Amino acid sequence: MRSRRSVLAVPGSNPRFLEKAQTLPADEVFLDLEDSVAPLAKEEARQNVVAALRGGDWTGKTRVVRVNDLTTQWTYRDVIEVVEGAGEHLDCLILPKVQDPTEVVWLDTLLTQIEKTMGLDVGRIGIEAQIENARGLVNVDAIAGSSRRLEALVFGPADFMASINMRTLVVGEQPPGYTEGDAYHYILMRLLMAARTHDLQVIDGPYLQIKDVEGYKRVARRAAALGFDGKWVLHPLQVDAANEVFSPAQDDYDHAELILEAYDYYTTVERRGAVMLGNEMIDEASRKMALVVAAKGRAAGLRRTRSFTPSDRSS
Repeated sequence: MRSRRSVLAVPGSNPRFLEKAQTLPADEVFLDLEDSVAPLAKEEARQNVVAALRGGDWTGKTRVVRVNDLTTQWTYRDVIEVVEGAGEHLDCLILPKVQDPTEVVWLDTLLTQIEKTMGLDVGRIGIEAQIENARGLVNVDAIAGSSRRLEALVFGPADFMASINMRTLVVGEQPPGYTEGDAYHYILMRLLMAARTHDLQVIDGPYLQIKDVEGYKRVARRAAALGFDGKWVLHPLQVDAANEVFSPAQDDYDHAELILEAYDYYTTVERRGAVMLGNEMIDEASRKMALVVAAKGRAAGLRRTRSFTPSDRSS
């Protein structure tokens, strides 16, 4: 899967921001045609996005465009103009405010038609489905299984909070009066379970207090602890914070690789299924957990600082 620790949002109506985004160390950049673009600027934003995809240097980044949602008059033109104009330079589309699996099926079908017409590889362009209201969350299992193009589910907290009448204006923070537990825990876990059931990634939404980096990290750690793959960033200050929070610590990464190497040795050379590695027993379950951490570390570009030798086994 693609690394999506940091997912940078960039308004398609701002050429200066589109240029700046190419220089930032975000794993994914999505060029936005939806909420950050005024209605009268939608058509110009499409042209800006196509030009930026075709002429920009997006090396090392997943290139994504967020189109408008299906309740608007702009969506079909967003998809057609962007994919016909720059489909070979595009990795995914984000479909916002998804409420029903048929919406993803519609986008999948339209993409297939355009790819066939333009001579593009059919199925190469992926989809990220953004869940932003109560209906979308209730239907999230069906949404997650609706298309082979789906790569990720994305939480859209601001619209979601409005849809359930949550009594706060601070996106991502606990609502006043909610003193027990985490008001977002059920939502995040629901998205996580649906995503993992269908082998998708799952991405947390934005933190709007853009200069409060410590606040961003605190909220991001909540999602990372549950198992989320990354979080949106709205400002360059948040990019490094996201990459840090959603990457394993060096010691954890080394430990995971050590478990994998040791387990492979003991199960193939000594043909044993459960052994001691130092003071720790490792078995098949240990291997599965280590695979997760190791994969995230590799995707983050970490390098090992320790290797296994049979002498590491505890007597």
